[in-house]
Amino acid sequence: MKRLNITLPDETAKKLEQIKNKSRFIAEALNEKIEKENKKQLEKLLIEGYSASYKEDLEIQDSWQIADTDHWQ
Repeated sequence: MKRLNITLPDETAKKLEQIKNKSRFIAEALNEKIEKENKKQLEKLLIEGYSASYKEDLEIQDSWQIADTDHWQ
């Protein structure tokens, strides 16, 4: 465990007054926020990756189109 001294806006501190285990509550809230930010960053990276390979994916798809429809005629 690590002890931290933090400064909060008065309104936020007032809301925390009703919470019994403030340390646990704050730790859980931070972990949720960090996880959300990590997921958002991963989603951004996935979108960038898909966008970067879009043209190549279309070329590969087009090259297989002949094989896919060859036996239909």
